[in-house]
Amino acid sequence: MAEGGLAELLPTSAIWLDQTAEDWRDAVRLAGDALIAGGSVTEPYIDEMIAVVQELGPYIVIVPGLALAHARPSPSVVRSGLSWVTLSNPVRFGHPENDPVSVVVGLAAPDDESHIIALSTLAELLSDEQRHQALVSAESPAAVHAIISDFERSTQGGGT
Repeated sequence: MAEGGLAELLPTSAIWLDQTAEDWRDAVRLAGDALIAGGSVTEPYIDEMIAVVQELGPYIVIVPGLALAHARPSPSVVRSGLSWVTLSNPVRFGHPENDPVSVVVGLAAPDDESHIIALSTLAELLSDEQRHQALVSAESPAAVHAIISDFERSTQGGGT
């Protein structure tokens, strides 16, 4: 994953906006389905992501309103990738401080280390409150992708 930036890892086909989820399992499943749509994982990865939350709890709700759904590297990961899913109605994951969740980011990584750069960039992007709000309120996958691409260009000194 180290070779790709966020925009490269998040194709517009993996950006799903205004989705409906009954509970956290549905929300994680949507993030997994979006990863499949982006060509990053196969179906078993979704159950692996759900199993992580069942085993370890809602630690994936990393900031208020946002969960980072993922599982350990496995044969179900086809290639590194991300998905971005916004929910029309936030759902509870059981996190004491960061519930309810209205954005679920799916992460697929083929190993334990290559996703660290992408996560660092995502954390930096989300810590910018203005960009964070722009992402959450974006009205199209192209708009989400454009916000991420603009951020990456700005942090790379105006590169490609």
